[in-house]
Amino acid sequence: MLPILILTVLGIAVLRLFSYRRQLTEMARVLEETPAESNLRLTVQMSGAPAMRLCQAVNARLESNRRLRLETLRAERELKYTMACISHDIRTPLAGAMGYLQLIEAEPERRTEYLAIVTRRLEELNDLLEELFLYTRLLNNAPALKCHEMAALPPLWEALAEFYPQLEAAKMEPQLLFENEELRVRANPEALGRVYRNLITNAIRHGGGRLTISAAGKEICFSNPLGTGPRPDPEHLFDRFYQSSPARGKGGAGLGLSIVRELMEQMDGQVSAQITENELRIRLFFRS
Repeated sequence: MLPILILTVLGIAVLRLFSYRRQLTEMARVLEETPAESNLRLTVQMSGAPAMRLCQAVNARLESNRRLRLETLRAERELKYTMACISHDIRTPLAGAMGYLQLIEAEPERRTEYLAIVTRRLEELNDLLEELFLYTRLLNNAPALKCHEMAALPPLWEALAEFYPQLEAAKMEPQLLFENEELRVRANPEALGRVYRNLITNAIRHGGGRLTISAAGKEICFSNPLGTGPRPDPEHLFDRFYQSSPARGKGGAGLGLSIVRELMEQMDGQVSAQITENELRIRLFFRS
């Protein structure tokens, strides 16, 4: 009786080993023949926890590699798009400056006029490069902003004074509406000043002739009528390189509002945008 029992156990063990061998061979074949980009996953027909654990581990690694591959492809597409946008935005003012430098040789009597235009083009290029540099720093683990409670409006006065010539040239007299001129928020002075300057620049470039800045509670709102042309999409307004018009003809690299969002988030605040009728409103929210 005992030899029969032993033979039976050995027979079952041999059959199980053959089953394991056949299943492992099949799993190896599937892995060898399946393209890397495939979503196919292994299945197991063998009984027992070890076999199931092996199958789950292999599938988890396949899924991890698939996600990494997709992320790499996405990063490559973003890099190509970024380089295309940067090259376009840098080339435009640079080409303009080079063109007017050539005109100076052809029309020396207009030298002063053309040099003034070249200066403006180079200033535009400098602003673009500064914007790109700041955005790169923000996205590449720049040191955390040191925030503290501060008066919210003095950096705004400084920004408005800095942009006075551009505001006057655009016939855009800011309307200031504040419930409390002693408003205090938790922020970083330099970062908050940059936020204000970017929002003023955005209003000058894309607004329709009026800028209203209001403050209530812990919220500061910049609002202006929309200019002519395509209406921006509020849901994408803070995306990098976003331009409502594909012509990209109003200056800037499309990073100004992206920088606003990054800085506000680093100051533990938020920014949002909405369009009511023909007016764009960008709201800054500060934590207490």
